[in-house]
Amino acid sequence: MIEIDGSFGEGGGQIIRTAIALAAVTGKEVEIKNIRADRPKPGLSAQHLHAAKAVEKLSGGVTEGLELRSSRLKFSPAELKGFVGEIDIGTAGSVTLLLQALIPAALFADRETIVRIKGGTDVKWSPPIDFYTNVFLKAIREMGCDVQIRLKRRGYYPKGGGLVEVRVAPSHHMKGIAFTERERGGPIKGVSHSCGLPTHVAKRQAKAAERRLHEYDTAIEIEIEEGGERTTGCGITLWRGYKSGSAVGARGRRAELVGEEAARAFLKVSESASTVDVRLADQLIPYIALADGKSEMSVRDVTGHLETNMYVTKKFLDVEFELEKGDVFVIRKGRT
Repeated sequence: MIEIDGSFGEGGGQIIRTAIALAAVTGKEVEIKNIRADRPKPGLSAQHLHAAKAVEKLSGGVTEGLELRSSRLKFSPAELKGFVGEIDIGTAGSVTLLLQALIPAALFADRETIVRIKGGTDVKWSPPIDFYTNVFLKAIREMGCDVQIRLKRRGYYPKGGGLVEVRVAPSHHMKGIAFTERERGGPIKGVSHSCGLPTHVAKRQAKAAERRLHEYDTAIEIEIEEGGERTTGCGITLWRGYKSGSAVGARGRRAELVGEEAARAFLKVSESASTVDVRLADQLIPYIALADGKSEMSVRDVTGHLETNMYVTKKFLDVEFELEKGDVFVIRKGRT
């Protein structure tokens, strides 16, 4: 039995998602206590329940404590088997956060997993879906993972209503990867999107981002969905190589401020000597730990999420992460 303190580091849901995914892959039981103990609403939320249930279904395992606001969870995995199905997170629960738990486990299943997931695709405090499809997938495909994500419709806070189709093929032998060079060539790509808002909102977001990025070539697509009965919101994601910046709109917030925020976030990481952005780095930790051989990447900051994922990953796998401080932090993975 592996025991994990759910209040360690950033003390959020990432501990749960990484722990249950790696428990399913390794076949090791895990007990997580003090779940989100220091958060305003401690314990499990609906989003965490759906992530655990998805991995439970993949592994045929048994989970104790799987109820709202529970501060303890015990997961006993069995044999990983792919499945075809649907998951409805409800309201605007993050689709991408659920994928943090589902994809690593599905990669080690005995057959292909195909899932339609309903929920929030572009919401605060979680990676936007365009980051997942254009940055994260690019990285894990380089490691040998066959994962496809198709965005069918977006979902914003508070209604949600987004829909994503995910296909994960078994990939039992991932290879290590070295992100050693910054990717500088080519335009900065992006998507500025809105639903149920005046058509000029997405256009103004894009224009504001382009003004901030005037020294660079940009290729920002405009995506507008009319209506608004299902969901209403807006946002923008920018990326080049393994670095990105994003922002989501909010009631009463000018579109120009949203576009500028995304551009500033992108420039902050793009102009540093790092090879990946901090969001990608923390999400890659379980993958490089599971991969054969060594991996290397450099980041501008060592965030709480990054430290937390290294802490949880080392509980399950015989790996070590070396942090080297220079102009940026270099993370190297090797076996202990």
